[in-house]
Amino acid sequence: MKKILLCLALIAIATLLVAQRKGSILQPQMKVEHGSYASPMGTLGEKPADAWTATTVAAGVDKKPLPGKPVTRTGEILDLSCYLQLGKHGEPHRACGTKCLQAGEPIGLLAEDGSVYMLMAEEHDPRRDGQTTFRQAAIDHFAHIMEVTGTESTVNGYHAIYVQGYVKK
Repeated sequence: MKKILLCLALIAIATLLVAQRKGSILQPQMKVEHGSYASPMGTLGEKPADAWTATTVAAGVDKKPLPGKPVTRTGEILDLSCYLQLGKHGEPHRACGTKCLQAGEPIGLLAEDGSVYMLMAEEHDPRRDGQTTFRQAAIDHFAHIMEVTGTESTVNGYHAIYVQGYVKK
């Protein structure tokens, strides 16, 4: 009986710890120095006229991309590789994270509630062909809290925001 109670107690503690971790920012001691969730440093992206641009629609299977909705989210620009592997973000991680984004690691947005979004340029063909400047804009604002506008797509629990307005001219 004691073993059963001990096992149940351990399960309860483990469940509590997981619940406390869910929905929170990893390594909160790694502070952001530029911008806040209440007052972002700046904006990235343009409000989409339609959820998807013409090149994305044309690239869709049967010219039908997956559902998306225009959104504006506020969060810290980070590199997903170090955040999801190590919990690193914020100003203390700026030098490493900038190198990660320059090397092509995925760009992320960390919301105040701990939600994480992958960020990408929206325009399909220009993005594919290296004709967008969004990656550089994200690098320039690494570890800053920014307001990001774009089209949100969610697939099997993965959240992405596709940002418009960065096609090279």
